[in-house]
Order: sequence, then structure tokens, then C-alpha cells
Amino acid sequence: MIRNIIFDIGNVLTDFGWKKFLAGKGFDAEMVRRIAKASFASPLWPEADRGVLSQEELLREFIKQDPEIEGELRTAFDDIHGMVTAREYAIPWVRSLKEKGYGVYYLSNFSDKAYRECADALGFLPYMDGGILSYLVRMVKPDPEIYRLLLSRYSLKAEECVFLDDLQVNVEAARAEGLSGIVFETQKQAQAELAALGVSI
Repeated sequence: MIRNIIFDIGNVLTDFGWKKFLAGKGFDAEMVRRIAKASFASPLWPEADRGVLSQEELLREFIKQDPEIEGELRTAFDDIHGMVTAREYAIPWVRSLKEKGYGVYYLSNFSDKAYRECADALGFLPYMDGGILSYLVRMVKPDPEIYRLLLSRYSLKAEECVFLDDLQVNVEAARAEGLSGIVFETQKQAQAELAALGVSI
């Protein structure tokens, strides 16, 4: 029986709209592509969420990927407020699950900078029973240890948990640890899959 719902945050309970964010800073499509290639789409991006490198150290690594756009990269990451934005259903959904008696947790790759500068998108956190943000534990999904840490920290049984994430690789890692998993596409789709697992919607 599922007793606990564990949510990823980005593109599940919030929008991680980096393309729109960069366009809003005045970058054209080609510059958005170059910035993304040096940062969001690079193998370095998970390090932003691991919490080991300082913001300046991380930025220097991005710049090494495309030194010609150092100025643009610095502008892009100087202030990231608005990169993560709220989804209207997040708080009502979390509260509804809580009211039905489920434990509700989060497990998300998230940077300190995003937590501080996009705090207005995270209004659902106080309604949850707890969770893990990757930068605080120096681990990122899909590292098996981050799932094990969540389970042990809150004394959760894997077989009583379902994990929702927009990335298949992260869901597969959760399943490997004994959790049920749902690859999130839309709230409606996720609710249907939760119901199929016996979760009261």
C-alpha cells in the first residue's frame, strides 16, 4: 500500500523555464542555444545542484565551454529569479494528499542559488512533511544514495512510497531502490497513474 508521495520539484511542482527566462533577458535564439550548450545542456550542469562548487567556480567552468560568451553567461546567471516559477496546482495538490492522510515529501536536484532567488516558486514546501534538496547533501539524483538517505531520514519503507519525477533516469533509480515510480508528464496523467497504484485522488 502506498502511504507516501515523493515529488521532484522542477517541471513537476514548478516550471523550470530556462528558455523563456533567457529570452526574457534579451538573448536571441542563437545566444540562448550557446548559453544552454555551455551550461544547462552540458555535463557540468548537475554540479550546479550538487552544492560543492561556489557560484563563481561554477560560472568559470561554464565559461570554459564557450569563452567567447563570458559576458552573456555572467548576465544570464547573475540573477536567476524567474527561472523557476510556481505552478498553480502545486499547493492544492499537496494539501489534498495531506488531508487524505498521505505523507508528502520532496526529493529534488536544486541549487542554493535557485533556492534563494526563486523562493517565491516554492510556496508548497511548508505543507510537506520534509524532503531533500540536493545542494544540502552534496548528492544528486540519480545517485542511489540520495534515495536511501531520504528513506532513512524519515523512516520510510520503500514499498510504501511512490516517486514522481519528469526524468525517466531518476524514476528508474527510485525503482531500483524498491520505490514505485511515475514519470511525470502532466498532473492529470500523474493522478491517473497514482490512482492505478491505489492512491486516493
